[in-house]
Amino acid sequence: MLDDPVEDRWESRAELSSCGEVSLAQGEEIQKQAVREIACLRRALKSGESAELKVTYPTVEGDPIREYHRLTPQGRLEVYTDSTDDRYSDQKWSFAECYTPEWLAEISCDQ
Repeated sequence: MLDDPVEDRWESRAELSSCGEVSLAQGEEIQKQAVREIACLRRALKSGESAELKVTYPTVEGDPIREYHRLTPQGRLEVYTDSTDDRYSDQKWSFAECYTPEWLAEISCDQ
């Protein structure tokens, strides 16, 4: 596979304090399954610190998608998504970011 610039950026990042990892089963919602981990991100946001959380969830077909949510000290939420094991996608990494997420349980930077 060719070099993926987003994956390279993820691999070369400075690691942040970990809020852990969450694996969701088909149909499970992060708000219900990751209460402790989301509270960790909220504490980091409130205190102006940084943290990251790994979330794995299945596609409709059952392929794993991995998302890495990084909260920077500036209040920016970065979301790296690893779709390399999703047979029905472009099988690439993607990146999104937003500032001071209002509803952190949503953990999304989608516009």
